[in-house]
Amino acid sequence: MAEQVRGEILALAPGSRIASHRELVRRFHVSASTVADALSLLAQQGLIESRPGAGSFRTENRPTPRPGDTSWQETALELSPQDDSAPGIRRVFDAPGLLTTLTPSAADVIDLNGGYLHPDLQPLLMLTASLSRAARRAGAWDRPPPGGLPELRDWFAAELGGGLGRQDILICGAGQSALSTSLRALCQPGDPVLLESPCYPGATAAARAAGLRPIAIPLDINGIRPDRLDEALSHTNARAIVVQPLFQNPTGASLTPQRRDELRELARRHGAFLIEDDFARYMAHDDGKPLVPPLISDDPDGTVVHIRSMTKVTSPNLRVGAIAARGPVMARLRAASVIDTMLVPAPLQYTTLEVVTSPSWRRGLATLGKTLKHRRATARDAIAAAFPTELTHYPRGGYHLWVSLPPQSDSRQFAAEALTRGWRSRRETTTSPAVAAVHISGSAMSLPRLPPIFLREYDAWNL
Repeated sequence: MAEQVRGEILALAPGSRIASHRELVRRFHVSASTVADALSLLAQQGLIESRPGAGSFRTENRPTPRPGDTSWQETALELSPQDDSAPGIRRVFDAPGLLTTLTPSAADVIDLNGGYLHPDLQPLLMLTASLSRAARRAGAWDRPPPGGLPELRDWFAAELGGGLGRQDILICGAGQSALSTSLRALCQPGDPVLLESPCYPGATAAARAAGLRPIAIPLDINGIRPDRLDEALSHTNARAIVVQPLFQNPTGASLTPQRRDELRELARRHGAFLIEDDFARYMAHDDGKPLVPPLISDDPDGTVVHIRSMTKVTSPNLRVGAIAARGPVMARLRAASVIDTMLVPAPLQYTTLEVVTSPSWRRGLATLGKTLKHRRATARDAIAAAFPTELTHYPRGGYHLWVSLPPQSDSRQFAAEALTRGWRSRRETTTSPAVAAVHISGSAMSLPRLPPIFLREYDAWNL
């Protein structure tokens, strides 16, 4: 209906009155609400405008904007000689990995690169109910405290354990925001920051945007290597280390208990903060071992800055998380967060509180653990049948699979070719020389489409 009316509107002179609601109901034999929806769509497209008491009219022609010349910006965006940053230090705003992940795929492209749960796996009913309850709260639209709702901070403190209290928790806008805030609060432009290699591309992007120097520390199936970390700390005097201790993105590696202790000891000895990005805590598969507590739960000296996000297991739109830290560093983190975002909207915080206190919360996590295990097995079997290689690691949590390619393969070329054939993966870029591997997300698409994709790609590449 909207499309047909659109054609009629375009035939009218600007400022002409269009047919009334009643006339459109009669002509198209539809309800008044359907007509209202169609006209609302046309108004959003800028074709009509409503005038109270007079009806709806075709919008007046807008003047054609004068062509501009934005070439001057190329010079303005270059580093100014008067820049107050350290000499030679630039803040780089370049995030191709994140933009690729967040950009929706075309309808005919199957996405194996998504960083969030497929809509089939998202707890949409629970989210809808929680949002509705949150909206009915008396203080839903009141300005929340800068550090976050006290009740939500209490929940995170209890969830993390280790004697943490409300004063040790800062509510933030999910994991990426927390990571950016933490790096800017803990480091100065030009400082080195130690990152796992390969690592989550958002960590590299956040470090470079803060004017930091990312330094790659290799990892294996047991997580980041303490020997190489010790060397880097000694040579660089870095004051921040970023790790994902559980089901690391993209390899799926988890720190062993011994390495957890070694990391804390190394960071404490070298006077560095250990930023614990615990993004996959709620995505353990139901056939895995019981999860170890977060690093911060046994950190009385305040070495660990913990990041916990609710986004990965709910929806990309529920952008709420927490930063936890002990000691004076929390004041620095709070100040950086206020400068960045002022506050996290109260409706989102209340919605999160409704989610995590709902009886469906724990049941939903258990169901997700079973589903992710099934998808992991399906993806693993499909990959094994299609590629003459092996998974570098077989994780028992998260949804990342790290697929090595044959020697001399070019992961950039592979990802580009895959996209031309109808599916999108992520070639791996690291802070060290690139490796021949691709990242596959087992939760980014509907399960029935997984195996044929890998088999088709095997035929195309003749690997």
